[in-house]
Amino acid sequence: MEGTLKMSMLLARLEGRSSLKNLEPYLFAEEGSPVHGDVIEFHGPEGTGKTEMLYHLIARCVIPKAEGGLEVEVMFVDTDYHFDMLRLVTVLESRLAQGTEETIKQCLGRLFLVSCNSSTQLLLTLYSLENLFCAHPSLCVLLLDSLSAFYWIDRSNGGESLTLQEMNLKKCANFLEKLVTQHHLILFATTQTLMQKSASSAESFLPLKIPHETDTDYRPYLCKSWQQMVTHRIFFSKQCNSGNSKGFTVVSCHLKRNQIVKRSFSVAECGVQF
Repeated sequence: MEGTLKMSMLLARLEGRSSLKNLEPYLFAEEGSPVHGDVIEFHGPEGTGKTEMLYHLIARCVIPKAEGGLEVEVMFVDTDYHFDMLRLVTVLESRLAQGTEETIKQCLGRLFLVSCNSSTQLLLTLYSLENLFCAHPSLCVLLLDSLSAFYWIDRSNGGESLTLQEMNLKKCANFLEKLVTQHHLILFATTQTLMQKSASSAESFLPLKIPHETDTDYRPYLCKSWQQMVTHRIFFSKQCNSGNSKGFTVVSCHLKRNQIVKRSFSVAECGVQF
């Protein structure tokens, strides 16, 4: 009886998950917008707009429907300690018709923020979030910036054993997959370019052929558990031929449908602009 009741409560909460089809159409190929259960990786060197894009997505989520937002709750896990609340408020103010203090507070009330300083703490934090997702049907987006923050520390602590080096990240990836699947979440996670591809093996690292003009430099280095759960991978880079230092390019790859779309965007005081 108790098990049936818990299952009924879980189904009721999952039915409360809002559609995120219009989260940001420019980031995805046509008919390739993320759905609940998808895992999107933002990959690129430092300073290519990944965190700014996360602020953009947060704003799209927490702004009320009456103002053109989705009005859903978001969980942001900060492992780089780069999260800038004032920056987010600036983006929100620029997008609200009436950016009053009360309206900003209501928007920020839909944001949950936690910080972690090690892969062990990240794992424990993820374990602790499960009850929160159960209690909040509107909490359907999980943002993690960044998943690669502890790569070198874990590699050093693991010594010469690859199993020990990847142990915590593998556990994190497996539990993230459980959260995403069981609670119908959409996960966005950033990873930084740490490895340079070799000319001879560049193509073999990519699950689909990317046009050469995109200059996508990608070599996976995180554990296989993470690589296998990613449904979309979006590559970020600076626009080399642009006089605008705030000009960036994204190459969005839907790994299941073999779809690719390339977009340009800039970062202004008001946030991301396509």
